[in-house]
Amino acid sequence: MTRSLRGVLCALATPFSADGSRVDEPALRDLVDGLIGQGIHGLVPCGSTGEFAALRREERKQVVEVVIDQTGGRVPVVPHTGATSTAIAIELAQHAESLGADGVMVVQPYYEPMTLDEVYGYFKDISDAIRIPMMVYNIPSCTGQNLPPAFLARLGREIENVRYVKDSTGDLSQLSELLLKYADDVVTFNGWDTVSFSGLALGSTGTIWGAANVAPRQCVDLFNLIEAGRLDEARVLWNTQLWPIMQFLVTEGYLASVKAGANLIGFRVGEPRPPFRPLSPDKITELRRLLVAAGTLREAVAL
Repeated sequence: MTRSLRGVLCALATPFSADGSRVDEPALRDLVDGLIGQGIHGLVPCGSTGEFAALRREERKQVVEVVIDQTGGRVPVVPHTGATSTAIAIELAQHAESLGADGVMVVQPYYEPMTLDEVYGYFKDISDAIRIPMMVYNIPSCTGQNLPPAFLARLGREIENVRYVKDSTGDLSQLSELLLKYADDVVTFNGWDTVSFSGLALGSTGTIWGAANVAPRQCVDLFNLIEAGRLDEARVLWNTQLWPIMQFLVTEGYLASVKAGANLIGFRVGEPRPPFRPLSPDKITELRRLLVAAGTLREAVAL
């Protein structure tokens, strides 16, 4: 039986070998253990932060297999299985289900423009092929198409396995509408780093956060403080420690920044695969200063 999702789900980075030619399985296992050890509530492999678009199909399966195996049931695992092909999306979703995933996150096709009827059919076809929960991943900056809140709510009402939405619009008004108007239809997770405090304060069940690779303990602390109603303490943590890191990540190249930050705090995730490039040395120095200030990285380690 699958578990309900809540809290901070880490959008897991994918560690690569030094030459980028293969997935670094030992490093991936260490990353899983390290994040769970810091209190992360769940893992989302092969998402945008996991560079799924740069992974071969067999590598996507490999990553999911390793993550579910290493997790060993300690926290929920929700692999991203979206694709530009319905057939491939179904194949990946069924593969995740066969391994015991607690659900799948699915982005709509992101190349050819689609009508909402076509998007509806895509999610319906995937749902009909599996028996575990689905999370609809709405990230218009990548797909070129924003899925309106009323449409997402319709998916939740009408498609059997659609239970969750990851809202990565960065639009606090749209996130608010999902949380406050359509809470009975879908459970909404925030997926945009710089509005994480606002989303949680509004009552989001949780957040799917690439920054959890970089500041896992602080991300969990923010959730726990807000859940406990300690908003003043949460606001101080957000304003003084987390927000400066979030702003850096979203402005300096997200994949490169997340990987650089994860490497700085001791995870071995390597560099992004081409066409993306690693963070420049001066930007790494800037990020190091932010991590030291946030308490994620000890000063002695940074020198």
